[in-house]
Amino acid sequence: MKAAQAPAVLANAGAPPARGREPSSPRGRGAPPAARTVALVMRTLARAIDGFELPAVEKIAERQKKDPFQVLISTLLSARTQDATTLAASTRLSQVAPTPHAMAKLTVAQIERLIYPVSFYRHKARHVKATCRILVDRFGGSVPATMEELLTLPGVGRKTANLVLILAFGSLRNICVDTHVHRISNRLGWVRTRTPEETEQALYVSTDSRWWPYINLYLVTWGQNVCRPAYPRCRDCVIRASCHQVGVTRIAKGTTA
Repeated sequence: MKAAQAPAVLANAGAPPARGREPSSPRGRGAPPAARTVALVMRTLARAIDGFELPAVEKIAERQKKDPFQVLISTLLSARTQDATTLAASTRLSQVAPTPHAMAKLTVAQIERLIYPVSFYRHKARHVKATCRILVDRFGGSVPATMEELLTLPGVGRKTANLVLILAFGSLRNICVDTHVHRISNRLGWVRTRTPEETEQALYVSTDSRWWPYINLYLVTWGQNVCRPAYPRCRDCVIRASCHQVGVTRIAKGTTA
């Protein structure tokens, strides 16, 4: 499945909708720093990622019709794991146990076998089992729809909770920050932060709220294909004129900074 849902946007248009959703209105207070630059980058990326593969969790969200449980479990499995591995493991697991009630009945060993070879699969299997037990016992078999409640689930941090709120519950007020978003937003010069948690809070200040639900999709897709952690493809980057290239010392062979 390709990221064809990110449409081209006219230069004088507003924020691009992603997968059929309209962005929220800008915040009532004054424009954030570098608002024009952020808008230019986001509109450019909306066009540029068309044709690239969607990140694994977005694929699963679309295939499963934004089922909060499937989004939650696939996000838990995705940490430090290649997308293809995440997608395969999530698919195997959902075929055997598509609901929290069914998953809670599996043993940790069964979950381990189904999700292998995701990174830290033994650790994640215990979290999946414990999370499903809590969903059944405390939340009636449903995934909670608030940050506070999501953070009570084993293995769920702000990144996972934000992605679930955005993809499964359609939140327009959250930003999901993973390593790609953290790296690229610092490279661009949008923020100067040391951790993804700091980056999330800084992005709420430095970007307009219309972009918040799309920052993860756009920057993760770009980070997987062009703005890589090591040797980014700067010459092929459509937003290079807006990028400060903070921390970039070496770029892909055959490109120029």
